[in-house]
Amino acid sequence: MITTLSGETSRLRTTVEFVREQDTATLLPLLLPGLDGPELRALVERCRFSHAALLVFPSGEAELAAMLADCGLSASEPPRPSVVVRGRLALRHRRPAADLDVGILRPAVTGADGARRTVEVFALTVPPGSDLDGIAAHEREQQHEAHVAFDVTAPDPLVLRGLCATLARYGATPDGGGYNPHENGTVFYFGLPVEAKVGYRRVELYVPGDHRDVLAAHLAEHRAGQPAETLLRLMTGAWTTQALAVFAELRVPDAMDTGRGVALAELAREVGARPGNLGKLLRYLAMLGAVTEGRDGFRLTERGALLRSGGPGSMRALALMYGGPFYRSFGELGHTVRTGEVAFEHVFGEHHFDHFARDPELAELFDASMAAGAAMFDPVPAHPALTAAAEAPAGATVVDIAGGNGELLGRVLAAHPRLRGVLLERPHAVEAARRRLAGAGHGARCTFLAGDFADVPGGGDVYLLSRVLHDWEDERCREILRHCARAMPDDADLLVVERLLPSDGSASLATAWDLHMMCNVGGRERRAAHYEQLLADAGLALVDRSPLPLDGHVLHVRKAGAVAVAVRR
Repeated sequence: MITTLSGETSRLRTTVEFVREQDTATLLPLLLPGLDGPELRALVERCRFSHAALLVFPSGEAELAAMLADCGLSASEPPRPSVVVRGRLALRHRRPAADLDVGILRPAVTGADGARRTVEVFALTVPPGSDLDGIAAHEREQQHEAHVAFDVTAPDPLVLRGLCATLARYGATPDGGGYNPHENGTVFYFGLPVEAKVGYRRVELYVPGDHRDVLAAHLAEHRAGQPAETLLRLMTGAWTTQALAVFAELRVPDAMDTGRGVALAELAREVGARPGNLGKLLRYLAMLGAVTEGRDGFRLTERGALLRSGGPGSMRALALMYGGPFYRSFGELGHTVRTGEVAFEHVFGEHHFDHFARDPELAELFDASMAAGAAMFDPVPAHPALTAAAEAPAGATVVDIAGGNGELLGRVLAAHPRLRGVLLERPHAVEAARRRLAGAGHGARCTFLAGDFADVPGGGDVYLLSRVLHDWEDERCREILRHCARAMPDDADLLVVERLLPSDGSASLATAWDLHMMCNVGGRERRAAHYEQLLADAGLALVDRSPLPLDGHVLHVRKAGAVAVAVRR
């Protein structure tokens, strides 16, 4: 033990001396040979050498404290969990993350230039006699987690992408990273070129705040060079679906807090689960960013809070649908690919609309799940067609065709108090919409019609057709659009909300939903040109389209004759 402790202390002391000797301007060219001139100055302006990092292996907190003291370091607080390094170790050594107690400390060091820096000490606790000795020996030899780090002083996404591109030009390659919710900071790791003139082989950019959008592209590039790991992650996607669904089903998020941790035993009692099994589920969800684990227990993150029941923007119903009926039918995707029969109908014996309509609880869950993607609707009330209708002297009427539980129409009426609404839906859904809109204070401004697409009422000023056409094949879409065209006055507007398949094959949620619609609904997603042709077949014309969140779009449609008149004018 004395020899091990002495060796660990020596490694740590070498790291401390390196931090004291270096500064940003001299260290960057050592890490990235050839970097000079304007690009070097740009990096120096936007990055600050902050620390060097080392992974050590104490038997416990007392031994860690002794190592720090021997190197003249002091820690002002106990170690905090290191989500990123724990995840990397778990993946590298094929061990459950729950088996690895990895903490992080940042004792201060003053550089030769007077700048205040830190030594980042990762500590994997290896108790005497532990089976973790093999991991410790491998990591000491390979130094996977040893790195030098720079704080990004201007955490703007555009600046961040530029910094990543500059590092790539000088031979640095993406090498992982992650978001640490304990600190609200995003970490980008890069492998250094073999020409680097220091003993380190990795560099870190640390960016305050949540930059997982930029991180996603960085990690994708990293995994492109690791096909087996990438494929394994893809294969286990079903585990993620079920973990989130069970988390929501047991109402664990309702029993948790975003501001403080809750002990595992207390959570298990609250939700009626076995503590050990619930702990495994929560630690998996911690990797997904839905919860975090600390000394005071498990805490709900902003992402996990979306699975609470009844809260603003709740996605609980969607998790239950994807982990329930649609999960079962997706298991028969191969049947759909082979035969063309909708897998949902193969499993349940009927179309999903009919199946849900016969089960009130399932129907309510489905309608709630449709509202769970309501973030797509955020910009719709501000569409020029609705704004113009709201400014009409005599007021105007908005007709929501197959409007579900009234989520979109409610948003429109809330944004434009002078508008009136008409909602057309199946009988059971009409009642849900009536209750929802009455509860929001819009009931007196709404008319509710129970019926089918053939019952689209005339006289509206703006018609809404949101996430309807993707449920059907082309001929049924043409029929629906013809019903709309017959009902619409010549000067009325139709707003169609759908996801559009990209024409260049780029990644899009629409591509994923295209598979879902084929398997579970018998519908499809389409490209803009495809919708334009369907509209033309129904005597309608696409005026323009604008993007929405979640890869959605709103298509602005008018009668073809009205568009032609407007063009001549």
